[in-house]
Amino acid sequence: MRVQLTDRFCAHARSEAVQTDYFDASVPGLALRVSANGTKSWSLLMGVPRKRVTLGRYPSISLAAARTLALETKEGRTAGSVAALAEAYIKHIQSLRSAPEIERRLRRDVLPVIGHIPLRELHRRDITRMIDAKVGEAPIAARRAFEDVRGMVRWAVARGDLDYNPIDRMRGPAISKPRQRVLTDAEIRQLWNSLPDGGYGEVLKLCLVTGQRLGEVCGLRAEELNLPNRLWRIPAARTKNGHPHSVPLTDLALRLIHASGPPWPSREQVSDWVLSHQLGLAHWTAHDLRRTMLTKLAELGVAPIVLGYVANHRTTTKAGITLGVYVQYEYEREKRQALELWSDRLQGIISGSANVVSMAGKARQA
Repeated sequence: MRVQLTDRFCAHARSEAVQTDYFDASVPGLALRVSANGTKSWSLLMGVPRKRVTLGRYPSISLAAARTLALETKEGRTAGSVAALAEAYIKHIQSLRSAPEIERRLRRDVLPVIGHIPLRELHRRDITRMIDAKVGEAPIAARRAFEDVRGMVRWAVARGDLDYNPIDRMRGPAISKPRQRVLTDAEIRQLWNSLPDGGYGEVLKLCLVTGQRLGEVCGLRAEELNLPNRLWRIPAARTKNGHPHSVPLTDLALRLIHASGPPWPSREQVSDWVLSHQLGLAHWTAHDLRRTMLTKLAELGVAPIVLGYVANHRTTTKAGITLGVYVQYEYEREKRQALELWSDRLQGIISGSANVVSMAGKARQA
């Protein structure tokens, strides 16, 4: 919604939906984002393709300050916030092979937490807060985010944006062993029947039904859905590896999508909800649902190459010259068969049925 923002408007702005963006008529691209719970933040849409830059929270950053910061960010100056510095740093590293992944991590893991902080006020405790937001659920991602920020800050010092390195000699989080938590059938049944109706419950159930990442499910938009063909197409900008991904939708998945959303709560909101609502189970995270689904598919006889395509794991689907160069088949039919097989099995688990049909058995029935 485009409006002439004023101090009075910003102070009293409300949202009837999950969130509403009020775009400033004076500074193109500047928006006051208001969530249903009253949280307000500044962001800037800029560039081609359009990207959202986090500028900070309101009222900590006033309307006048937000307009100034937006103009500085558009001009590539970094005297403002960590977010403004990140925009300049992203442009600087574009020639690096790892640039797309670094940019994704900065926008996904760093800027939502510390992007609003004025550069001159950046402190070690801010980096610790950013790490703590990730380390419990994704320790490897937390380590990578720390390394990205460390590189960005060193670059800022080298070119004079900062007079000193505020995180010099700071140690990042240790990379622990990847989690191996897989829910048992009994735990799946208890979890499914304990999840609430509405956004949080539908998001987590859809993670388990489709095997997709929490952030991808939370960010699902209506324009990504091809309902006549029962298909969900995730654009490259929203996937972890930067490659578009298609997800066949079962009847169960469609029922969840139609039940309450989208739009749904953010990944951070869902992660926080899970931490405080373990529902009587041993410690679990949303990512454990993805691991559980893929493990159960393997138990049902689904081939590793198909598992790779379901999960959008290119280290599996494009490994080596043969798969990476010569084989251009996308296994869409096999993905749909696998997800239908899992949907049948999952509904059996939820209802308490012990009936298991393997992939080979499914093929024989067909």
